[in-house]
Amino acid sequence: MDNASSPPAQRPKTAAGTAVGSVAAGEPVFAGATRFRSLSDPESLREFARNLREGIYISSHDGRMLDANPAFLEMCGISSIAELGEFGAKSLFADPARRTEQLALLDSRGSIREFEITLIRPDGGLRTALDTCYLIRDPDTGEAFIHGILIDITARKQLEAALLEMSTRDALTGALNRHYLVELEQRLAANEEMRFGCIFVDIDHFKVYNDRFGHAEGDDVLKRMARFLMRYVRSEEAVLRIGGDEFAVILHDADEAETERVADRFRAEALKHAPVPFSLGWAARAPGESLQRVLDRADLGLMEVRVVKRQTDPRQQRAQKQ
Repeated sequence: MDNASSPPAQRPKTAAGTAVGSVAAGEPVFAGATRFRSLSDPESLREFARNLREGIYISSHDGRMLDANPAFLEMCGISSIAELGEFGAKSLFADPARRTEQLALLDSRGSIREFEITLIRPDGGLRTALDTCYLIRDPDTGEAFIHGILIDITARKQLEAALLEMSTRDALTGALNRHYLVELEQRLAANEEMRFGCIFVDIDHFKVYNDRFGHAEGDDVLKRMARFLMRYVRSEEAVLRIGGDEFAVILHDADEAETERVADRFRAEALKHAPVPFSLGWAARAPGESLQRVLDRADLGLMEVRVVKRQTDPRQQRAQKQ
């Protein structure tokens, strides 16, 4: 076939429409004509990796860190990959199980997109990152390598946690709000045998504080009452402001005996340390009982003891006279 009649070979083009390896018309042709213009240019790639704010890394399959850009080092709180020692990537994972899970997915899929991990820095600080990576093998040796990019989402996670805290906490007292009860109700629905105790607390004569001293004083009473309740339960127990001057304490995995003991402790501490007089009632969940039913029984118990409590607490008697 006559070569003169054959159409010219088409060069692959870049996104800008310029043929790879070509230069625009009128530009001088020299060895560095593609510098900073093409991803195939080694110098462009070096600058790209050096200046990118996301962390880029290369590691062996067993976790040895081979190379990384400055953003990766900064994210991990190190000045060089040599600081990671022989454990390399393994030492970065706050939860080693996540590393195992990631490798399993990588081996089966060949690549992973936005796998969330928590990094632990040498100073003990934590960073949350999204890891997008792929597995590549040397065609000559068969050795496997991992190329990846890390995006630091620590600030985003902190904001999410703060927003969640705001949605589940009472802004005035810092106690949990009714959103917690929604979550608890879902757990109870999934487990009819789940145990918990509930102590219902109501400040006595709360209207007096608002009427006589103003709402600012009333707000202060609510805050001090919440702190009192939190002080006399374990940190894992939930103290909720149900509404107005009503609080509830949720005791996890507590039966009647345990719930009564905590209620008695509140009563014993009330005369000496409670900021204001209050009444309480308690109930423990029976198997299969709904959350609302337990709350209602605790509230009923509060009403039944309120008269007796007012008669035996001198502060209650003074409040009634006022």
